Amino acid sequence: MALFLRKKRRAIWTVGGLDVVTVKLKGINKVRKRLVSGEICILYYHRATGKRLPGEPGSSEFIAAYYAAQEAARHKDRHEGTLKALIQGYMESADFLDLRDRTRADYLSQIGKIEIEFGDAPIGALNDSRIRSDFLEWRDRLAKRSKRQADYALTVLARILSWSADRGLLHFNYAYRPKRKYHGDRASKVWLPENIAAFLSKATPEMALALTLAKDTGQRQGDLLRLAWSAYDGRYICLTQSKTNVPVEIPVTRELKRALKAAQDARRQNQIEATTILTRADGQPWKADHFRHEWRRVTKEAGLDGLTFNDLRGTAVTALADANCTVPQIAAITGHSPKSAASILERYLARTRSQADAAIVNLENARRTKTANRSANQGGSGKKDNS
Repeated sequence: MALFLRKKRRAIWTVGGLDVVTVKLKGINKVRKRLVSGEICILYYHRATGKRLPGEPGSSEFIAAYYAAQEAARHKDRHEGTLKALIQGYMESADFLDLRDRTRADYLSQIGKIEIEFGDAPIGALNDSRIRSDFLEWRDRLAKRSKRQADYALTVLARILSWSADRGLLHFNYAYRPKRKYHGDRASKVWLPENIAAFLSKATPEMALALTLAKDTGQRQGDLLRLAWSAYDGRYICLTQSKTNVPVEIPVTRELKRALKAAQDARRQNQIEATTILTRADGQPWKADHFRHEWRRVTKEAGLDGLTFNDLRGTAVTALADANCTVPQIAAITGHSPKSAASILERYLARTRSQADAAIVNLENARRTKTANRSANQGGSGKKDNS
């Protein structure tokens, strides 16, 4: 049994039983809240952290939550006035919590590096313009192992400092707009027919379906792993891209339609129920890490170490361009806005032999037309007027 007494605005929690223990807890806010039913309930919060204290006052759950909040407050106080305090604030904000799960995990990996190097840096140092050279030197050291990861680490640091500056916690973000160390261009990384054939020769039916789905829709891996059968109506695949929140409706190619039907037939025959199109052999949805591991295994066995799943997005763009699709048509498949279509092609479109062949054909046709027109004009001017 628990008894809650109030005395001089101090909470006294008396926990009864064989032994009676009286514990005085400070820093607790009591809030009265009216429920939809009209009933009044009492909620308790830890004042320093704002965390709600669950359970009944005096219960073991309540006491444990209180001391956990106290410890969190002491931990936070130790870092007050440092970059680590700003990091903690950012990680508790909607800016961080609203990120996709995969992005949030990637950020946490980079935040670990930031805390090791700059976690104890005082706010005064972060407001000194000379700190920028320290940021860049740190990035350059990381770049000796991976330029791409080094850029990512500095990008996350810049995001945290920008969040802090927007809230008046810093005067300025001295990690803003650094020059990139990594300049990756995967425009030439296209899955050619022989690459696709090599992959399929080593792939399980599940991996083969993933390849066909990716190259014929041009969508990102995460969106395809979440793609449900309910998104396919026999003619179109309809989805909303998680990265851009853009809805797309993609007509299904004949090859993809055959692959989807084969997958449905096989699962029906084996009495396997699946909600997502891409699954393991047992019909269970892929976990992202497991899928990537399996994909890498097949590409390695097929001798395709230089190609990635994401390169299939560029392969789709290139194939559409080779088929003389317009920029808006390509954007309708990829989910980009027509306004940014030029950058789509700059980023993804490989300069393939078929495009070069088409360009020369157009050039020769134009030359023949020009020569024919010149001859016609010369012939016409040489005629005598018999009128």
